Amino acid sequence: MAAGRRVRDVASACSAESFELRHLHLALRVAFGPPGPGRLEGSARLELRCLRDGAAELSLDSHPSLAVRGVGLAAPGGEPRPLRAESRPFARYGSALHVFLPEPLRAGECLALDIAYRTGEGPGVCWLTPEQTAGKQKPYMYTQGQAVLNRSFFPGFDTPSVKSTYSATIKVPEGFTAVMSATTWEKQEKDNTFTFKMSQPIPSYLIALAVGDIVSAEVGPRSHVWAEPCLIEAAKKEYDGVIEEFLAVGEKLFGPYVWDRYDVLFMPPSFPFGGMENPCITFVTPCLLAGDRSLVDVIIHEISHSWFGNLVTNANWGEFWLNEGFTMYAQRRISTVVYGAAYTCLEAATGRALLRQHMDTTGEDHPLNKLRVKIEPGVDPDDTYNETPYEKGYCFVSYLAHLVGDQSKFDAFLQAYVNQFKFQSIMADEALEFFLEYFPELKKKGVATIPGFEFDRWLNTPGWPPYLPDLSPGETLMKPAEGLAELWAASSLNMEAIKAVDITAWKTYQLVFFLDKILQKSPLPDGTVAKLSETYPKISRAQNAELGLRWCQIVLKNSHEPEFGKVKEFLHSQGKQKYTLPLYRAMWSGSESARALAVETFSATASKLHVNVQNYVKKILASEPVGT
Repeated sequence: MAAGRRVRDVASACSAESFELRHLHLALRVAFGPPGPGRLEGSARLELRCLRDGAAELSLDSHPSLAVRGVGLAAPGGEPRPLRAESRPFARYGSALHVFLPEPLRAGECLALDIAYRTGEGPGVCWLTPEQTAGKQKPYMYTQGQAVLNRSFFPGFDTPSVKSTYSATIKVPEGFTAVMSATTWEKQEKDNTFTFKMSQPIPSYLIALAVGDIVSAEVGPRSHVWAEPCLIEAAKKEYDGVIEEFLAVGEKLFGPYVWDRYDVLFMPPSFPFGGMENPCITFVTPCLLAGDRSLVDVIIHEISHSWFGNLVTNANWGEFWLNEGFTMYAQRRISTVVYGAAYTCLEAATGRALLRQHMDTTGEDHPLNKLRVKIEPGVDPDDTYNETPYEKGYCFVSYLAHLVGDQSKFDAFLQAYVNQFKFQSIMADEALEFFLEYFPELKKKGVATIPGFEFDRWLNTPGWPPYLPDLSPGETLMKPAEGLAELWAASSLNMEAIKAVDITAWKTYQLVFFLDKILQKSPLPDGTVAKLSETYPKISRAQNAELGLRWCQIVLKNSHEPEFGKVKEFLHSQGKQKYTLPLYRAMWSGSESARALAVETFSATASKLHVNVQNYVKKILASEPVGT
């Protein structure tokens, strides 16, 4: 990418300014442990083109957990010529593999490097024991590349500024299936080897592999769901027909869907994230299987990445808002078409509340509360992750739409933006320059420098967004939820008024909004939570994880011990970080029996959790309790 090469990515050691990566091929054998949890063994072939005269060595992103067995220069039809290579320290999240070429190259010359290696214990490769899966019968492995973890999966150009096609052959043990973020997938029966090909250029963080007892079911003309056999029926029932509707709306708004298929892999319960937008196959938490389609809209966010993030990508992690701010805007455009403005505004209001919470915790002027984050050399980009690029980014894109003043014109701009920058990695300046060129009348008006709303201020000044989109259409859903929460917080309950409010038709975010208000008003008068639970079994016994999380928080905030079992049950059922940590914090700052519940639940579930989540919980349980 021309745009990518101009950008120095301090989080990468690779020689992107001297070499262009044209194609990556992985040939790997997956073996589950012992010894250790498992390993990947094989080779990576990098097809490169030299970009400047005199280049005699190159550097690749790698990791101390990745053992290089040898590097060779591929020769047509012959044995690779061995090359000298050495690993050097780079940052705590990776190392630099230096490869010395036999002679300096001229610009335009092509070469292929073969790197034999073995890996498996790094942060990007996750191994699950059978008890960490839903089926509890077989082990499972998956990779997670974002932001800088794939350098422990394969040596390469681990920067979002570089995109290339890739292919892979993956040999797995008998009785296992491999899936990858690739446009084509094929199984060779004879030796349990799977071949993959990604025909569109993607950044390395989007290369993903999962191996386990995985089966699939068709849910649309270009979509399958993948899951362990015990989850596949639930996944098919929940998603049959809905993905195509979201994709069709996305295409209408943002232009063609270029990735051929859109599949969803439901991960084992210990998967710590909500979703990861690996192209062609999004990896998601099984928490999305609510049993009543009440969380299917969460997939809209991942689908929106098909245009914003995967097709047009931030050139470095300091510009992450380009991926996430545009995706939040796109998600809410699709949601408005499918579910209407009121519901979408209600969902956006919960997002805004999360941003408020985050800024209250960190302080508004914290440097992470800028859209353009300065990532210093040595700082892990993952440590800068927070709500700002999502919700403040959404506000900035909404502000650009507000400047245009016409939704259909702004939708047309988004299509043009995707078309202009597809398969490229860009910086905010390029995106904003294109916006001003597309709307010359706005450029002439000087919209980039309106006092208080300067583009520069949006990007480089921390703090609350200077402009907030109007969410008043959501009030038709917020007002009844607020009113009902008021009734429940009263010192004596007016059950007649409460029963007069029919919540049977309320969708997820209206119920979430109601429960958030109840939580804010907690602790409630004695006996109220028991009555609340009895009145709304749809909430207190919900399979929907968003409702389950809030109900558990209400139970803990009110020290409602008769339902402590539900908290335990919820934490046994899944290991998503966003649900697990708030509940441990709430238990740890609660009563003595809540703290005992935390210790008891963690000792029973620790082995099922992702190692990062285990460590975060240990930290909470080692802190000084601030309880009663």
